[in-house]
Amino acid sequence: MALTRTFKETMLARAQRDPAFREALLKEGVEALLAGDVETGKAVLRDYINATIGFDRLGAATGTPPKSLMRMFGPRGNPNARNLFSVIGALQRTSGVDLRVEAAGSQP
Repeated sequence: MALTRTFKETMLARAQRDPAFREALLKEGVEALLAGDVETGKAVLRDYINATIGFDRLGAATGTPPKSLMRMFGPRGNPNARNLFSVIGALQRTSGVDLRVEAAGSQP
């Protein structure tokens, strides 16, 4: 049986209609970055950006040219901390999702 849609198209369509899925994508992307899996984190955030705000609006929100943002989140992109946190902050503001960092399994 042939597939009529690619996985990425299906995922983007779901993200556009399902707020809980969008929130999970944003959370997953940031968690991957925090775990040191930069490639996965960038890929998930790139998909999240494409499904939500888009690179043009994100560029306006961060003061960074959209083309630079696209390169930053591309496979060979290497975002610096200032740009990365600026993007994460803008994504939180536009989505209404407030991410928090919490230590897991910390000892007293």
